[in-house]
Amino acid sequence: MQEWLRGLTGAPKTKGHIKALMHRLFEKAMLWELLPVGRNPMDLVHLKGISKRSKTPIILDSDQCLALISSLPDPYRTMVLVAICTGLRVSEILALRWSRIHFDRLTMMVKVKAVGGRIGRVKTEYSEDEPPLDPDFAAVLEDWKTRCRQTLGDWVFPSHITGRCFHASPIQQDYIRPAAEKLGVKGGGWHTFRHTYRAWLDAVGAPIGVQQKLMRHAHGSTTASYGGSLLMSSKRDANSKVVSMALHRERKQHQAA
Repeated sequence: MQEWLRGLTGAPKTKGHIKALMHRLFEKAMLWELLPVGRNPMDLVHLKGISKRSKTPIILDSDQCLALISSLPDPYRTMVLVAICTGLRVSEILALRWSRIHFDRLTMMVKVKAVGGRIGRVKTEYSEDEPPLDPDFAAVLEDWKTRCRQTLGDWVFPSHITGRCFHASPIQQDYIRPAAEKLGVKGGGWHTFRHTYRAWLDAVGAPIGVQQKLMRHAHGSTTASYGGSLLMSSKRDANSKVVSMALHRERKQHQAA
């Protein structure tokens, strides 16, 4: 198993998921008495780098986001706005219902996700939360509600073909990526928007504990490692402050001499 996993061409994280699945299967086999109870053999399998990303996440700046959003037709334009303004995963965006958006309280309840058109529970118990809605963003959603077709499922983004949830991949391949390529913007994937949301939280100085809650991560360490990159403007600003301190000290020493 170890040699087979090492020989796969997939990303290290994917190999880690396969290992975890096999570990779970052996646990169940022992529980169901298909195997004698003992040490899980997958504990002996060691893979390097499974927690590391194979690619550096792409972070968009506000001008890139505005250009991309402006080039998309609805409902995809509003979907991307939801992703940028809330950090929700695309599966959670596709499963939004109007009954779970509370305009009076300026919150939305995230309970389910839509993957391949099927509705299921969100990723973890920490993902099930009630994120806040900014008043200006809430106004955007209310405007979309006046233009959105009503469906039995009360979907915020019903498919014009089925009346149910959209599938994420066709939207990304047919609309978002072509629009991004036309604008010369790198990163036309859904996860780019979630990475961008986290990077922007960093840029405005949100404490890591607040970021964790808004990202709905189980642990702050996950949030700290998420995104992997900061906006160039944030890095430039921080670097300039350090340089200013260094040059100010040097000028004082020069003047004293």
